[in-house]
Amino acid sequence: MLIRLQTPLRVALRSFAKSEGISISPVPFPENVILHHPNIPRSPILFSIRYASHQSQGRANGPKATAGRRLGAKKTGEEYVIPGNIIFRQRGTHWFPGENCGMGRDHTIYATETGYVKYYKDPERHPKRQYIGVVFERSQTLPLPRNAARRRRLGMVAVEYDSESTTEASRDLEARESVKVEGVREEPSKKSKELPKTELSLRPGYMYREANWEIGRAAERANVKVRGYKPRDRFAAWRKTVIRRTKNAERRGMRRK
Repeated sequence: MLIRLQTPLRVALRSFAKSEGISISPVPFPENVILHHPNIPRSPILFSIRYASHQSQGRANGPKATAGRRLGAKKTGEEYVIPGNIIFRQRGTHWFPGENCGMGRDHTIYATETGYVKYYKDPERHPKRQYIGVVFERSQTLPLPRNAARRRRLGMVAVEYDSESTTEASRDLEARESVKVEGVREEPSKKSKELPKTELSLRPGYMYREANWEIGRAAERANVKVRGYKPRDRFAAWRKTVIRRTKNAERRGMRRK
């Protein structure tokens, strides 16, 4: 028999012998009586046997057929993009963000400026990496030279400054200002009232503004008269609102009928 059953049997026999008045000397169990599991070596202590608790076959352990993640290029070369447009979705860094591009935490490359998409390599930056960038003009190529001037990131194109055109425009403005129309009286400009200067402090929400009590007394500081508040009969107003609501409810009921 199992070792874990020997102790309870001994205790039961001793209690039975005491109740009947019989004296029993402790006799050890023979070794040939103890049975062992064929796959477990003989041991003086045996607590329990653990069997497999996971399903070994069937649908539970089969392959997971999930939907595709729709990876790959979302914008082709020289395609127009705006800030936030996704250009390439990937798992891992097959492509790296270049000029005017960024990369999300799931390695998605997106545009940060308005322009045209360019796929390119930059051996000076890295010998093997592939980059995706955005340029402001379709004819522009990447990578840019290391000493080249960077374009302004405002969606604008640099234009040469023509001094002759600006001088002509300034002359036209001066001629128009010198001409006076007859019969038209020039009105003096209205001067705005100068308000007292107040020092703005940092308020909650990281804003520099006046305090609430100062804003409430702005009319008083500007010498603006405010109409006084006249309390009226609030009970009469409440009765009128109740009558109006009941009439509206009756009208809705008539329409439904």
